[in-house]
Amino acid sequence: MIDIKLIRDNPEAVFQAMEKRGEGRESIDEIIGLDNTFRRLLQEAEALRARRNEVSKQISFRKDKPADLIAEMRRVGDRISQIEAESGEITAGLEDKLLRLPNLPAADVPVGKDSQDNTEVRSWGKPKEFTFKPLPHWELGEKLGIIDFQRGVKLSGTRFYVLRGQGAQLQRALINFMLDRHVNAHGYTEIFPPFMVKKESMVGSGNLPKFADNLYHDIEEDYWFVPTAEVPLTNLHRDEILTPGTLPLYYVAHTSCFRREKMAAGKDSRGIKRGHQFEKVEMYKFVEPETSVSELDKLTRDAEDICQKLGLPYHVIHLCTGDMGFAAVKTLDIGIWAAGCREWLEVSSCSNCGDFQARRANIRYRPDSESKPRLVHTLNGSGLALPRIMISIIENYQQQDGSIIVPEALHPYMNTRVIK
Repeated sequence: MIDIKLIRDNPEAVFQAMEKRGEGRESIDEIIGLDNTFRRLLQEAEALRARRNEVSKQISFRKDKPADLIAEMRRVGDRISQIEAESGEITAGLEDKLLRLPNLPAADVPVGKDSQDNTEVRSWGKPKEFTFKPLPHWELGEKLGIIDFQRGVKLSGTRFYVLRGQGAQLQRALINFMLDRHVNAHGYTEIFPPFMVKKESMVGSGNLPKFADNLYHDIEEDYWFVPTAEVPLTNLHRDEILTPGTLPLYYVAHTSCFRREKMAAGKDSRGIKRGHQFEKVEMYKFVEPETSVSELDKLTRDAEDICQKLGLPYHVIHLCTGDMGFAAVKTLDIGIWAAGCREWLEVSSCSNCGDFQARRANIRYRPDSESKPRLVHTLNGSGLALPRIMISIIENYQQQDGSIIVPEALHPYMNTRVIK
């Protein structure tokens, strides 16, 4: 959430930043209007309370009870009650509008409308050249009996599938490998969070209220199914003041993720690229504001390390203002090559969110024992997302006989070297 003081003090700068993100001026104008009304009412209420205190003293020193002053006190009290009711409604409306406002992009984020305006930062490896025509994973997976689309649909409907045998083992091996790598080589602490959270957790991470239509919700119990482990990890320290020396905190978690995928039929609907449920390993950081820029580079390098260990060609893309996520100040995407689909698949979005989530979730720290609490900065990134990394392995490591070579990094986690 953006600090209301920033909007008050420098509205034109906020206007310009929102325009870069494709947002109109109307939302800022509405926020400024509500804030002005709220502050005017607050001043009126303070003046009325001062008058009430003054008259109360006058009445207390008089033996008679002057009717005119008593009548005035009734009018003042009624007006204060009216202002309190109006202020409550305005405060709720103001908070809702602030919660729906995206974060301000960093100065070095390229300005653009969509993915066509993103810029490549670097790349690693080269797409493999095959002596045969590589198959897409949906054909190869069915031929090998490791992906069962029909039974997935039978069990749950479209955009669901079943992993069988060595397909299920491959996914489990990837999850364990990535968790171990992040813990042992990159210094993260593993967390196993709940897959359902309270509404407050969705608000704190930036998913509510704006993206309610994309989330799965148990209305009876008011539980929200997590779209990513970023949600519970953000809220691990909600409403806390972290003691001096606590930061930085690095967390990593594996969860199932639940999202309502809404899209027209097309190539994105084939195979396991998009589904209502999928697995993901998520990295998350709580850091001091002065270090968040360098921490984003470290976070991205940690995700890249997984790609390199698996031998998967990738490129890093700097997202433009119009393509960035809601909570991000700056985002670097990692896309890996899929030989059968003939496309780059996003497997990680590494984002610096500044104090945007911390303000929503009230997460602060003390730099030292004498300092006032400050908002932390938060960062997140997939490390990595399944099933797209499954797609890349299946398609890039396929052989002419239809088998799949298991990447060397996964050998300690699987009982086979070849899926066939």
